[in-house]
Amino acid sequence: MFWKFDLHSSSHIDTLLERDDVTLKELMDEEDVLQECKAQNRKLIEFLLKSECLEDLVSFIIEEPPQDMDEKIRYKYPNISCELLTSDVSQINDRLGEEESLLMKLYSFLLNESPLNPLLASFFSKVLSILISRKPEQIVDFLKRKHDFVDLIIKHIGTSAIMDLLLRLLTCIEPPQPRQEVLNWLNEERIIQRLVEIVHPSQDEDRHSNASQSLCEIIRLSRDQMLQVQNSSEPDPLLASLEKQEIIEQLLSNIFHKEKNESAIVSAIQILLTLLETRRQTFEGHIEICPPGMSNSTYSVNKSVLEAIKARLSAFHELLLEPPKKSIMKTTWGVLDPPVGNTRLNVIRLISSLLQTNTSSVNQELIELNSIGVILDMFFKYTWNNFLHTQVEICVALILASPLESPENGTITDRDSTDNPLLKGQGDNLLLKHLFLKCQLIERILDAWEMNEKKQAEGGRRHGYMGHLTRIANCIVHSTDKGPNSTLVQQLIRELPEEVRERWETFCTNSLGETNKRNTVDLVTTCHIHSSSDDEIDFKETGFSQDSSLQQ
Repeated sequence: MFWKFDLHSSSHIDTLLERDDVTLKELMDEEDVLQECKAQNRKLIEFLLKSECLEDLVSFIIEEPPQDMDEKIRYKYPNISCELLTSDVSQINDRLGEEESLLMKLYSFLLNESPLNPLLASFFSKVLSILISRKPEQIVDFLKRKHDFVDLIIKHIGTSAIMDLLLRLLTCIEPPQPRQEVLNWLNEERIIQRLVEIVHPSQDEDRHSNASQSLCEIIRLSRDQMLQVQNSSEPDPLLASLEKQEIIEQLLSNIFHKEKNESAIVSAIQILLTLLETRRQTFEGHIEICPPGMSNSTYSVNKSVLEAIKARLSAFHELLLEPPKKSIMKTTWGVLDPPVGNTRLNVIRLISSLLQTNTSSVNQELIELNSIGVILDMFFKYTWNNFLHTQVEICVALILASPLESPENGTITDRDSTDNPLLKGQGDNLLLKHLFLKCQLIERILDAWEMNEKKQAEGGRRHGYMGHLTRIANCIVHSTDKGPNSTLVQQLIRELPEEVRERWETFCTNSLGETNKRNTVDLVTTCHIHSSSDDEIDFKETGFSQDSSLQQ
């Protein structure tokens, strides 16, 4: 016998749609309305495509819901409206993208005063983003005709969803020619210059952060596109504008404004750090940021960017000594007066990026300023700041691993010293000598280690930087044995005062050797995880040993 199954059972929504007086809100109250919409329920799609329904759906996401509603359900209809409009139903996309009145209604959200409602802004951005993706020519043409569009984006850039919308314009349009037209249009609207102007002490923190993040993403997107489409005949106008000397000078002026606004300083340095990033193509078109100083890069650092930063190195050094004023911070381990602060942490990150370029004039300036000595002082002063310790550790690793200093040529790349036979043998590695002689790295490691052992013997707690100190010490040992500067490192250690040299040899054999043995046992079951962060180095290559107490 055969059983009869009704495989096409109608939903409650179908039953509701049979009524002539059914309302949009009634349908939106149904739990399965989104599922039915995405399943292309014909009756439901036809109902939603009615002009009055589409207008109501758009109204829900751009208009403030009544204040007297229960907060738990206040944004129910705006949320469901957004989900319906972004369910990627082609008929809905077509109507929204081609009907001028609906686009105008949607666009009117940007005409509100700042700050925008962040939740409604996220709904608005999501709807417009899918339209840009599915109907690029129509939407871009519409936005171009709105002469105030870029003005409004700049006005509301402090709202994260609006920042996301700007970036969607750069990522959602895939055909090369329409994308190039968008880039040219935004460049003509001076979007780069206007975003840089926002990263100024006179603006608020949200605007600083979002403008900076937008510029950083524009740099990365532009470079990724250049790597993926290497035969492109047209350069990226936004990246070209960002790398102009006057733009870099404006960023630097914002950093060194007399107000010393930490938010503006940090946001501007983030942009400089992104400009100094080197990137490479890996497999199947994937792009990754090169670990500092460790891998050959495909993209080179623009010389004008490097020169502009180099000219202000003394001012950056001054920020290490006199950062923006911060309140005394009381911690469980004591009083920090002043705390490290985000400004100094980012200046050290900038120094790390500059070290990666391994440029003679930059290295010489760092030597004259003794910037490396200052950050080493901070390493030992701020015992528990592992963010700081990591950055200083990277700086030391880069100095130890840099075989040569690049000359002052048009661009600086990791490949300069290995691909150009004319450069081999040049450079005296003055920075490495400075690290051992002026900064007295060996002596400071020994003194800090002995101080920590004494403290622990008295019942005190192990210093928070000891894991990083272990890795730095191991890096020196590795550099002595088989690093690119092994001959020079051996010479520098031989020239240490006899008492220091004997202490170092005893330390390497006893204390460091025992610590490495203990850590190897502790970590025998763990796996090495390589981070894609640009703040990490593959320490296998530089001779660092893992330390289980690194994050204490």
